[in-house]
Amino acid sequence: MPHPGWTHFSFDGIGTRWEISTPSRLPGSHRRRLLGAVADYDAAWSRFRPDSRVAAAARTPGHYELPAEAAALGELYVTLYRLSGGAMTPLIGGSLEQLGYDAGYSLRPNGPPLPAPRWEDVLDWQGTEVTTTAPVVIDVGAAGKGQLADLLSAELRAGGIVEHFIDASGDLLNPGPAPVEVALEHPYDPGRAIGTVRLGAGALCASAANRRAWGDGLHHVLDGTTGAPVRTVVASWAMAKTAMVADALATALFFVEGARLLQEFDFAWLTVFSDGHAEYSADFEGALFS
Repeated sequence: MPHPGWTHFSFDGIGTRWEISTPSRLPGSHRRRLLGAVADYDAAWSRFRPDSRVAAAARTPGHYELPAEAAALGELYVTLYRLSGGAMTPLIGGSLEQLGYDAGYSLRPNGPPLPAPRWEDVLDWQGTEVTTTAPVVIDVGAAGKGQLADLLSAELRAGGIVEHFIDASGDLLNPGPAPVEVALEHPYDPGRAIGTVRLGAGALCASAANRRAWGDGLHHVLDGTTGAPVRTVVASWAMAKTAMVADALATALFFVEGARLLQEFDFAWLTVFSDGHAEYSADFEGALFS
């Protein structure tokens, strides 16, 4: 519990469990606005519901107007697509469905891994406007949960709730200023920790091969150039000023060395590799257990 004595508002949204902690109980009007923001985000970005905007793009190519947050998402994704050589892409949805991570959660592969289509061949993303030349399954899961945490934090601040803490199933947003000690989940044993880190004002997000894993070694972090799960990295953590950036960079660390990402992003990081060794930035202030 980050702040003893605080109250907690828990709910499910965009396929994950959320807990918002505040010094006093949130009024019903605040709770309704938060749940409304979650519903709006899901209606735009969920590839698991047939009435979402991205579901329409998966059926029919054309021009689509997306919500205001799409501009920041597109800018972030185009940068990480470039840095990863196409491995990290918002067009990974079809590859996930091919391996069984589909709207029905069948978790049964439909065939061999399917590379994602090349961004430059099928997608033009300009601000809030998206134009596709073929049906594409857009999946912004690598940054979306973090962005929604930022949007909920902004909603709280707009309502006068300056002090709060958001836990989106382990992805954390702490507006500060009091730091919080956070345990880092062991990538092979969720009941253990491999270390701890102090989270000040900002966000800490993680990505791990043991989360959303199924079948024979399948998991949700796929290389867009091959459509296959990444095998070299098993877990990563990123700390940044916003949860959207931290969330996206935690996934990007599966494809791009942290030192390379540091050339274009202000963040701290830790990556654990499948051979057992770890790499981290000098400002990732924590302790790893032996």
